[in-house]
Amino acid sequence: MTTVRLPLFPLNSVLFPGLVLPLNVFEERYRAMMRALSKTPEDDPRRFAVVAIRDGHEVAPSAPGMPDPTSQPERGPAAGFGADPARAFHRIGCVADAATIRERADGTFEVLATGTTRVRLLGVDASGPYLTGELEELPEEPGDGAGALAEGVLRSFRQYQKRLAGARERSLATGGDLPDEPSVVSYLVAAAMMLDIPTKQRLLQAPDTASRLRDELKLLRAETAIIRTLPSLPAADLTRGPTSLN
Repeated sequence: MTTVRLPLFPLNSVLFPGLVLPLNVFEERYRAMMRALSKTPEDDPRRFAVVAIRDGHEVAPSAPGMPDPTSQPERGPAAGFGADPARAFHRIGCVADAATIRERADGTFEVLATGTTRVRLLGVDASGPYLTGELEELPEEPGDGAGALAEGVLRSFRQYQKRLAGARERSLATGGDLPDEPSVVSYLVAAAMMLDIPTKQRLLQAPDTASRLRDELKLLRAETAIIRTLPSLPAADLTRGPTSLN
């Protein structure tokens, strides 16, 4: 089994391969991470791993808490994640490649990264200035009938997106804007749907593309039926989520 060690960036969100991840980095542990990544040779990828938080806080408490106002905030790379940070994270995550790392005058960073490949988290090291993870890369298997399932998911997604947009056709992506490669379809739709973190995590860790698409088809049909009774909502962006605060 081949493993790799990468900086670890836990978030209250799920990153999928191919999706853009904007980050506003202000905590010292993640600023240290970005300073280290900035030293990577220009032609090499500046990689870190994103894992969704199962139990913990994306931003560590920085002031005395409640109910005891005298309690001191936690410090260090594992702050907010308990004594064993590996237990605080979902085990399947995604490698991110930072295309842009821009340091602001106040020492914070604006980062724009893209998900590349799924990984399994094997262990967490909290001995440095930021968390690092020992990771195993996960291959993406197509599964049976992925092509036909992708076509069905795209049809259902267009109906879902139309409902979210309140039937405003101008806000919908056209057929030319949507991919046709099954694994890409599965990840883009998983990211674009308005789902909770456990459901998105389930889609990320599906055993193969076909299984993910099959699950998405059921979710799309159920969610479309539900939002028929709701007021109009803005259409979701297929490729980009909101900026994550660390």
